Amino acid sequence: MYDYDYASTISSLENLENSNEFWTAIGAFFGAYLVVFLVVAVLQIIAMWKIFTKAGEKGWKAIIPIYNTIILFKISGISPWWILLYLTAFIPFVGPVAILVLTICQANGLAKSFGKDIGYTVGLLLLAPIFYMILGFGNSEYSGKPVETTAVEENNNSAE
Repeated sequence: MYDYDYASTISSLENLENSNEFWTAIGAFFGAYLVVFLVVAVLQIIAMWKIFTKAGEKGWKAIIPIYNTIILFKISGISPWWILLYLTAFIPFVGPVAILVLTICQANGLAKSFGKDIGYTVGLLLLAPIFYMILGFGNSEYSGKPVETTAVEENNNSAE
């Protein structure tokens, strides 16, 4: 019923790989990907520069790779020593889970440092460049350290 000629299929794939059009398409795809990646990276750096400036840090600290994470931890109210937790990345299962928890804590601390709620934390985790831009160029102000509210404080505030 179905009569496939596998030899001609394989030879046509080999011809495709040897053709200039194939490699041109691959190059164009990766070139476009590189341009998008660089644009997002530059926007992220600009946003971090603005966030650092709002928090009273010098903006140039946003462009130094590991140092910017240390400063971001300080802004988020997390001890800079927690950056050593990134060394666990090579431990199977434990490392990725530890880094995920640290990233969530950092995003939550950053959101609370600027007076935002848990929804903003989710935004920082899922769409970081966009939410960093909103945080950097928006009208939110740095409060000095993350605002921790407990259920008792919320009940006291609502009773007044």
